[in-house]
Amino acid sequence: MSLIGTKLFTWWKGEAVGQDTFGNRYFRAKDGSRKRWVIYKGKPEASKVPPEWHAWLHYTTDDAPVHGVQHKPWEKEHLPNLSGTPYAYRPEGSVAKSGHRPAATGDYQAWQPE
Repeated sequence: MSLIGTKLFTWWKGEAVGQDTFGNRYFRAKDGSRKRWVIYKGKPEASKVPPEWHAWLHYTTDDAPVHGVQHKPWEKEHLPNLSGTPYAYRPEGSVAKSGHRPAATGDYQAWQPE
């Protein structure tokens, strides 16, 4: 379905449920069916959906996390998958970063069966 088709479908058949910290908006069907969906802010990327909203979208829970979720102090903030973007991790020696691998140090010894 095109973006315009999705927006028309959402306007006609959808009921807003909430919004996450990334600005993604979540909907459910007005007619009482179990259909749930998300309209992404920016490029559609499934990894931008936080875990609590993912659980709601996939019917793991019936309660939408509209008031947020109490996170543990040791939990890190959710980040979308950055692979393939300019913000992706590129270690030293990566072809995508500088293209120069560090010289071998000679500390590797191949395993030989006895």
